[in-house]
Amino acid sequence: MVDGIIFEGVRKSFTTIDGETVNALNGVDLEIEKGDFVCLIGPSGCGKSTMLRLLAGLDVPTEGSIYIDGSKVTRPDHDRGLVFQDPNLFPWLNIYDNISFGLKVRKLFKERKNDVDEFIELVGLKGFEKSFPHQLSGGMCQRASLARALIGHPKALLLDEPLGALDAFTRMNMQDELLRIKSEKKMTMIMVTHDVDEAVYLADKIVVMTPRPAKIEDVIDVRLSQPRDRNNPEFIRLRSKILKILDFAGKERDVEYNI
Repeated sequence: MVDGIIFEGVRKSFTTIDGETVNALNGVDLEIEKGDFVCLIGPSGCGKSTMLRLLAGLDVPTEGSIYIDGSKVTRPDHDRGLVFQDPNLFPWLNIYDNISFGLKVRKLFKERKNDVDEFIELVGLKGFEKSFPHQLSGGMCQRASLARALIGHPKALLLDEPLGALDAFTRMNMQDELLRIKSEKKMTMIMVTHDVDEAVYLADKIVVMTPRPAKIEDVIDVRLSQPRDRNNPEFIRLRSKILKILDFAGKERDVEYNI
């Protein structure tokens, strides 16, 4: 596969301040097709966020390689947008200046000024351009963080539990916003989540990971059409299957699950 994202034998180890070696990823092989919405799910500390950091180029594998559209990932680049759980907006800048900050750093603001207005409207923040982060709700700040990541027109949007701190209603609303943006922009999205319902609602594929040192336990194709009904029997069945896989992940077992 040339187009898309490939993890090829990726291992990642860290050394703690006490000199102890921690093995985070234990040989990850994964192919993600261009335009897919993929959710990474697994126990806390199993290496999901490490995978995003490696793909973003913020860190390098101990072994193995990562490729995007045939090019090896060696450093951060604007072709990968990253959104964290905390919006991480500059508190001294208004929403317009936060979103346009990357364009100004890259000296592209003058030629792509119209993009700022486009993405402000895309994430539903029109009318709040002059507001500062402290004046907005958590959900609105996360919308601004999304726009800031999207304005570079990335090939892949990397989402590290971006909805985890939101209340239930806002979270469901933002899930729908992510699906709408993906549909409009036709981009690949990779999202870390601990919420099985969220994964089934959003994803084309769900990557289930074992406890650390992590490897991939299963990759599940979600064949439910969009928009998805959380009360649909097939939705509930798939959720139950994933919970069972998570319960057994990394354990010796003879049971096979065909999903």
